[in-house]
Parts: sequence; C-alpha cells; structure tokens
Amino acid sequence: MNSIDDVNTLIDAGRDPNLSQIIRNFPTGVGKKPVEQVILTHSHYDHAEMITQIRKEFNPLVYAYPSYQKADRYLTGGEFIKIADRICEIIYAPGHSNDSICIYSKQDGILFTGDLPLNVRDTNGTYQYDYIQVLETLVTKKINVIYPGHDAPIIVDAENMLRNSLDNARKTLRSKEK
Repeated sequence: MNSIDDVNTLIDAGRDPNLSQIIRNFPTGVGKKPVEQVILTHSHYDHAEMITQIRKEFNPLVYAYPSYQKADRYLTGGEFIKIADRICEIIYAPGHSNDSICIYSKQDGILFTGDLPLNVRDTNGTYQYDYIQVLETLVTKKINVIYPGHDAPIIVDAENMLRNSLDNARKTLRSKEK
C-alpha cells in the first residue's frame, strides 16, 4: 500500500522509448506523481537516454553524480535519500565509470549497482584502488539482494560473491604492483 509520504522513484531512465507508458500503468498512490524523482547510477546513455522524456512528462527531480549536468541535485556518496518508504544510502562507486553510484537500503539489505562490476572471478583484470575501496565498503554491509543494471537480480549468496570479488581484485592489484 502506498503512503502519501512515499517517494515514487525511478532508478535509471534507461533507453526504452516505451518507458513512460510502462510507468503510467503502475499504481502510484492517490494524488501522487508517477515519478517524483529519478536517481541515475551513472550517466551512460543506456541508463540516462530517456531522462528528457521522463522529465517532460513527469517533472521529477533528477539526482546524479556532479558530472551529469542535467541533474537537479548531485550525489557524491554519503547522502541518505528517501526512495519509496525507505531511507537509502548513496555510495560513490567508481569502477565502471567515474560517475557511478550505488544505492543501498539497509532495512531490506538491497543494493542497486548500475554497471559496477561485482563478480570478479579471476585475477587478470585492471582493478584500481578506488574500485577496491568500493568493494571494501560493500562487504561491510548486510546485502541480501543485488540489482545490477543489466542482469538478473543476485538473490543467492550476494555477500559471499562480493567477498570473493574483493579478494580477487586485491590479488590483481598486488600482482600489478610487483
């Protein structure tokens, strides 16, 4: 059940030209705009292309990392923002792009990651220290479900996958430093 205090939020605007129609088909609560805010996990076209259409139709506030000039408000990490009926933490997450953020709901153990690479299976990559810092932050969180930008949700063993990814990324960085 929606409450008047809930904040209808779209995470990433994507590039589907049918997005507005899809949104209009969801129940939004009496007297509520279908989209009150959009949070971009990063500014790549496949996550932000429809923002102009969404803004024109629903007039939401747009949140993004400061390099995205079309944002109304900037998120750099460490902020807490209401999404639906939850307070979520914004985590700056370079690794896929320099303007990437993750969105974490502590109450539900849910993490939205955009395109941040999460399943590091080997030690052949080119992982940087700032990416490793992101993984170090994520492994301190209770995470039950991960919603990546393009793949199916990770609903089994998400925390273990993150710990293994951190170990492999660290090994990669150490081997490159030698």
